[in-house]
Amino acid sequence: MKQQFNIPVCIIGAGPAGAAAALQLDRQGIQSIVVDKAVFPRDKVCGDGLSGKVITCLEKIDPAIARRLREFAPKEDSWGVTFVAPGRTSMEVPYKPAYDKKVDLPMGFVCKRIDFDNFLVDELKRSQNISLIEGIAIEQYQKTSEGYTVSDAKGDLTIHAKLLIIANGAHSSFTKQVANIQMEPKHYAAGIRAYYKGVTGMQADNFIELHFLKSLLPGYLWIFPLPNGEANVGLDMLSDHVRKEKVNLKKLLQDTIAQDPVFQERFKNAELVSNIEGYGLPLGSKQRVISGENYMLTGDAAYLIDPFTGEGIGNAIYTGRFAADKAKEALAANDFSAAFLSAYDARVYKALGPELKLSHRLQQLVKYPRLFNFLMNLGTKNKQLKSLISCMFYEIDLRKQLTKPSFYFKLLFNKS
Repeated sequence: MKQQFNIPVCIIGAGPAGAAAALQLDRQGIQSIVVDKAVFPRDKVCGDGLSGKVITCLEKIDPAIARRLREFAPKEDSWGVTFVAPGRTSMEVPYKPAYDKKVDLPMGFVCKRIDFDNFLVDELKRSQNISLIEGIAIEQYQKTSEGYTVSDAKGDLTIHAKLLIIANGAHSSFTKQVANIQMEPKHYAAGIRAYYKGVTGMQADNFIELHFLKSLLPGYLWIFPLPNGEANVGLDMLSDHVRKEKVNLKKLLQDTIAQDPVFQERFKNAELVSNIEGYGLPLGSKQRVISGENYMLTGDAAYLIDPFTGEGIGNAIYTGRFAADKAKEALAANDFSAAFLSAYDARVYKALGPELKLSHRLQQLVKYPRLFNFLMNLGTKNKQLKSLISCMFYEIDLRKQLTKPSFYFKLLFNKS
């Protein structure tokens, strides 16, 4: 049976970016249709970390969604990030500075993507202005005088829309073919993920862990605590290094766990309870044009993953909300030109650009273990540096921090 729709906004992809865009439009009273090639619940290879950005942005879309996420059972509350330098110095950075578990609500979580994305899809289904189509891949994009006509390969589904919000991830054909953003190995990372049960030595407040060991540089190993004694364990490395050195990430992860004395102890009774699976991370270490005539790119499709921490979900939700806000303006003005929509790019890079630049610098610093060790040693004693990194995970305007001369004075000289 052939289906045909005429709708103001079509969103390609029902992951965090697409869901955030649709939910924001719904709260603004604007109809949209969301199409995803998967049928939910579906797995997505990922680190599963939800930083403070996620709950903060959902609060802005609708406080009721944020409340339901806090009540959502299959997740682990997390209060921050532990960075471990090559010299094994640890720096703990809370998602919320000076948090108090007795009075504060947790700002971060670890939740398997099969569960979190399905939570968002359930939110789409309860929203009256959203039509959701699952199990159909949009493969044809035709520019028209009225916007775009999109369809599946067989032509069983056809959608006429004034505006497209592209949210279908790192391998989006639209991003490559229409927006002309190509994979560049020095701005891309390769990652692998596995689930283990019985890993010991977790931080008391369930901080996620990023281990920048010398044998892994310019990559890192992560351990994210999950409910029921499970942990998401993985490894991330720049793609140009993986290609150049012919790195076998799966073997490197397994060898590190088996041979490194710290991990050997922590994993001695652990059980691998999943396959080890790989995925690509399009990094925001380079600014790109992420909109054009009648379209905007969001999330991984816009290449906006944090180069240092691998943070992707929070940035995806932010860009989805920003795209929905711009869509509302475009519909009101009946202007879908590239020039009008370019304000979306400006908003994205104004909000996320400073931290992406900082993260890129930190990513480059990782290549120099002595300097990175120095930074981590400084961070253990310097509240200002911890606060700076905390800004990358929480709703604090990093731009305001970076433009204050007093900030740099404190960064260099404040030891408490």
